[in-house]
Amino acid sequence: MSESSQRVAIVTGAARGIGAATAKRLATDGFAVAVVDLDEAATKGTVEAIEAAGGRALGVGADVSDAEQVQSAVDRIAAELGPPLVLVNNAGVTRDNLLFKMTESDWDVVMAVHLRGSFLMSRAAQKHMIDAKWGRIVNLSSTSALGNRGQANYAAAKAGLQGFTKTLAIELGKFGVTANSIAPGLIETEMTRATAERLGRSWDDYAAERAQAIPVARVGQGEDIAHAVSFFVSEGAGFVSGQVLYVAGGPKA
Repeated sequence: MSESSQRVAIVTGAARGIGAATAKRLATDGFAVAVVDLDEAATKGTVEAIEAAGGRALGVGADVSDAEQVQSAVDRIAAELGPPLVLVNNAGVTRDNLLFKMTESDWDVVMAVHLRGSFLMSRAAQKHMIDAKWGRIVNLSSTSALGNRGQANYAAAKAGLQGFTKTLAIELGKFGVTANSIAPGLIETEMTRATAERLGRSWDDYAAERAQAIPVARVGQGEDIAHAVSFFVSEGAGFVSGQVLYVAGGPKA
């Protein structure tokens, strides 16, 4: 595929974890990929992995909760890679605490990255999709959207993303743009490993215990989510929009 005809995808929070797995998968699918993360230097590993496999990638540093940084990032991506027609809003943080111990900062930073970040990125990227009359937006929700002890902030943000997704689907559908959401269950990432560590558990013990409650009897991998993203952004998924897909090894909402 020539560079001029190659579609461009943006993946936020793509330095590691689900984002990195998704960026690599989309590159394998034939997209040029903008690997966005808070620290541009942190994107190097993902970018190099994509390039080593013969793909095109660009590492971009941006705070997705900052409107100016988002617009600058999207402008740079459009100039250096091409107009972005796929956006995966994956960037996320956790600030877990029980309600009575949760600070305003704990609440605000989670809302800023997940909800404001997805809004800003989608608003900046949609123009390119509408101009092309083709686009795909995938927002990363979570099974925590159904409620999870110690995650009032994260659960609210992830539930909010589902409503945001459905509204984008309604507004953008007539322009050939779909919007869908993926709600992962327990996935092995640095973030979930840190959770186990905070609980004073080894990852293997923690994962084995959690897997007992998962019908497929294992913890998910980043590639499991990347595969679902690959479907949603494919040419063949043009009649699928406004959906929330729980990728959790069993039935959820």
